[in-house]
Amino acid sequence: GGGANAAVFGGGGGDGTIKIGFTAPVTGALAGFGEANDFILGEINKLAADGLMLGDKSYKVEIIFKDIESNSDTAASRASELILDEGVDLILSIATPEMINPVADQCEANGVPCMSTLAPWQPYFFGRGGDPATGFEWTYHFFWGANQLVGVFNEMWDSIETNKKIGLLCGNDPDGNALADPATGFPAGATAAGYTVVDPGRFQVLSDDFSSIIGQFKDEGVEIVVGIPLPPDFATFWTQAKQQGFNPKLVTMAKAVLFASSVEALGDIGDGLASEIWWTPNHPFKSSLTGASAKDLTGQWEQATGKQWTQFVGFAHALFEMALDVVSRAGSTDKQAIADAAAATTLDTIVGPLKFGADGLPKNISRTALVGGQWQKQPAGSPHPFELFVTNNSLSPEIPKTGDLKPLA
Repeated sequence: GGGANAAVFGGGGGDGTIKIGFTAPVTGALAGFGEANDFILGEINKLAADGLMLGDKSYKVEIIFKDIESNSDTAASRASELILDEGVDLILSIATPEMINPVADQCEANGVPCMSTLAPWQPYFFGRGGDPATGFEWTYHFFWGANQLVGVFNEMWDSIETNKKIGLLCGNDPDGNALADPATGFPAGATAAGYTVVDPGRFQVLSDDFSSIIGQFKDEGVEIVVGIPLPPDFATFWTQAKQQGFNPKLVTMAKAVLFASSVEALGDIGDGLASEIWWTPNHPFKSSLTGASAKDLTGQWEQATGKQWTQFVGFAHALFEMALDVVSRAGSTDKQAIADAAAATTLDTIVGPLKFGADGLPKNISRTALVGGQWQKQPAGSPHPFELFVTNNSLSPEIPKTGDLKPLA
């Protein structure tokens, strides 16, 4: 559906300016979530350098970026500055419910359109008190959901021979609380699939001692660990687990091992860690703005930065695809027109098709594909110390498998 993009560049930008606010953490515990920003902003600024056509007028595109410092209060105050001091026409926001929800709430309260990604949709929508019957008026979000994550992890657990005992590693934050929820999170899906869940309770975020949780997992014979911790918390847990002789057969972690850098930092004990995968160079999608394939875009990123590709590149790019498509269709900087155009988005992007309110989802949500995979250590002399392979794709078979899931050593 759709796919032909309405965004037309050119005309010199002489008729006005469209101001786009953009929030992301580039410092603090979630800094990795913003690592693609400079690259993506450079690319979008180049594309829009000669203006963007809104109707028959050419507008200058001004993107105002704010670092929200991995702090929810900072996120709210930066969003407020963008709205009240900078007078932005819309705001784009990325990275976890803690970073996006405060921004979306400011936008909703002030009647400013907001588009976001990089947080499971349930903690974004329900975490803000969303009612599926009415939804929100100003705020739109695309990403996968908790039920997809449970399904992908379930498929991975089933593919390894274990005693079916799962240990839950979830922090006391919106992601952790949402996915530890007995009715809607990991425990429900695991129990339904015949697994026993050992839940030590929520741990304090940025903890330095996981001994009691590790002890409980060992005592109860846990062979699979699942959770959605921050990268530093998982690193502390996993290092201490190895020191204390806890050796599960499979670790499926959301959020914590998205980055090659966090896996490399663990050294050999990073080998075989499994994760959800939202996007890879092999995803069969193209940019509506540039026509670049996922492989093209990751190649450009690796060449420009000298760093291994990351899932954030695709989603940060897709957020700008949506924004430019939306304002083009809105045809002006009128905020209501922009919000209405956001709700009506049907667009084929580099992370797949976007369509809001489809499949019985709230009108503010578009769901993206999710598969599962594993970091595997590569032989000396390979381009990267670890590669991320897609090993499980039954929920999204359009995404090709690139490897096989192996139990941990």
